[in-house]
Amino acid sequence: MRFLFITLFPEQIEQAVSHSIIKRGIDKGLIEVSCINPREFTTDKHRTVDDTPFGGGAGMVLKPEPMVAAIRKAKEQLPDGRVIAMCPGGRTLKQSIVEEYAHSGQDLIFVCGHYEGFDERIFNWVDEKLSIGDYVLTGGEMPALIIMDAVSRFIPGVLGKLASAEEDSFSTGMLEYPQYTRPVDFEGLVVPEVLRNGNHALINRWRRKKSLKATYILRPDLLSQEVLDAIHGKVPRDMKKDEKKFYAEVREELAQEALEAQEDNEGE
Repeated sequence: MRFLFITLFPEQIEQAVSHSIIKRGIDKGLIEVSCINPREFTTDKHRTVDDTPFGGGAGMVLKPEPMVAAIRKAKEQLPDGRVIAMCPGGRTLKQSIVEEYAHSGQDLIFVCGHYEGFDERIFNWVDEKLSIGDYVLTGGEMPALIIMDAVSRFIPGVLGKLASAEEDSFSTGMLEYPQYTRPVDFEGLVVPEVLRNGNHALINRWRRKKSLKATYILRPDLLSQEVLDAIHGKVPRDMKKDEKKFYAEVREELAQEALEAQEDNEGE
C-alpha cells in the first residue's frame, strides 16, 4: 500500500517512518512512503506558499496554486489514490474508518496543512476532510502519520500476525483486556490464575468480561444499546442461557467493584 504526503516538511515524515513497525513494512516492500513539497510548485524567489486572508484576520492561509499543483502531481503518481485533507472540519477518525481505508486497497494521499489552514478552493481537489480529534495542532503531518500507522497494522505481513490488529482495542468494538507476561509474581502482583491454567474457553470468557467491564466504565459510548441493556439486567427472552449467565456475572462483578471502591474512598 502506498502513502503519499503533501507536506511543507517532508523531513518530518521521513524521520517518522525510519523506525519500528512502519520501517519494517517498508523494508519488506509492503508499504511505500513518499512526499511532495508544495514549495516545488512556487514561482517566486521566496517559494511562497501562504498569504494573508481576504477579509482580515490573524495568521496566514495556504495558497491554492502550489497546493493544487502538488495534489495534481500526487494524482499522477497515484491515479487511484484517495486524497485526504487533514483539517478540523472533516469527519473524526474512528477504527471503522481505519479499517475502511485498509480493506479498500486504495492508496492514500494526505494533504497536510499549516498556518491558519487551506484556501477553501483547494478542497475541490480533495476526496474528503479528516480530523483526528477536537483539538488544534500546528500542522497536519502528525495526524496523517497517525492514520498511516493505524491503517498499516491491517496490511498483511506488517505486524506479522493480522490477529494482533484485529484483537486490539476498538477493533472489537471494546477496549482491550489486560495483558500479562513473565514473571508470574512481580513484587507481589500475581498474574491471574485463569490465564495460567490452559483452559482457553475460560481464558476467552475472562478476557471478554474484562473488555466489556473496562468499556462500560471508561467508554460506554462504544457499546450498543442492546449490550448496555443486558448489563443493566434487561436481558432479551431469546438470549441463550450461557449469555444470560455471562451478563449476570458482569453485573455482579461491577457491583462488587463499585462497593469496594466506595469502601476505599470512605477509608481515606
